[in-house]
Amino acid sequence: MCRFEKQSIRNRVLTQEEMDKLGAEVLVSDFKQIKLEEEAQKNWDLFYKRNTTNFFKDRHWTTREFEELKACREFAAQRLVLLEAGCGVGNCIFPLLEDDLTLFVYACDFSPRAVEFVKKHPLYCPERCCAFQCDLTKDDLRQHVPEGSVDVITLIFVLSAVHPDKMTLVLQNISRVLKPGGILLFRDYGLHDHAMLRFKAGSKLGENFYVRQDGTRSYFFSKDFLAKLVEEAGLQPVANDYVLRETVNKKEGLCVPRVFLQSKFTKPSQSRSL
Repeated sequence: MCRFEKQSIRNRVLTQEEMDKLGAEVLVSDFKQIKLEEEAQKNWDLFYKRNTTNFFKDRHWTTREFEELKACREFAAQRLVLLEAGCGVGNCIFPLLEDDLTLFVYACDFSPRAVEFVKKHPLYCPERCCAFQCDLTKDDLRQHVPEGSVDVITLIFVLSAVHPDKMTLVLQNISRVLKPGGILLFRDYGLHDHAMLRFKAGSKLGENFYVRQDGTRSYFFSKDFLAKLVEEAGLQPVANDYVLRETVNKKEGLCVPRVFLQSKFTKPSQSRSL
């Protein structure tokens, strides 16, 4: 199994068969869509009940992909403050805490069960980490995180689980706790990723928005759509590119195209009131 990864200014090109498949999809009923929205937290809590801490691998790649996690300090001994928005069970924050002994992390998640897993982790220490449950679409982060106090926010494979109509609310919420000049690091599913094309009939909720069998949902981002969202939230782009990856299994003759969107945004020094 080999993986090849590159940055790209363009998304992957679909075959005619793939375009026909996407064009023939029928939307899930309004009744089911309302039910999925109402039960979103329940479905993610059940996800973590089934999978505990075993589903996702620790993300040791974040400092390689986002040099800002190390390079944005004004001086070497500065204590960097990070918010992991949508922390899951801590697959991103604990490798960072282990690697950077001066780091302080706020960590929140939609699922109360996921937050409990974070708090039970051997590396969890209240002096270095504050984990709490939060619905980023409606719970004001400033109840837990001082306004304008965070140097870096990571939003990694999180916004895709939110209904597109509420994504701007999430970005406005996290922007309030970001320092002027602070940076938001984003990585999520890109438009026409292999996972998007694997959904079976009866899974489509809207344009580029799908539901999995377990009731959790996933949106697939275009660069233009994400750029519009962050502009509405008062943030400015630093980088916004697709990451195209091919997973090749020569033995079975398979080539699986993966598409991610990897982006960086900053909060201007004179940000408008949200």
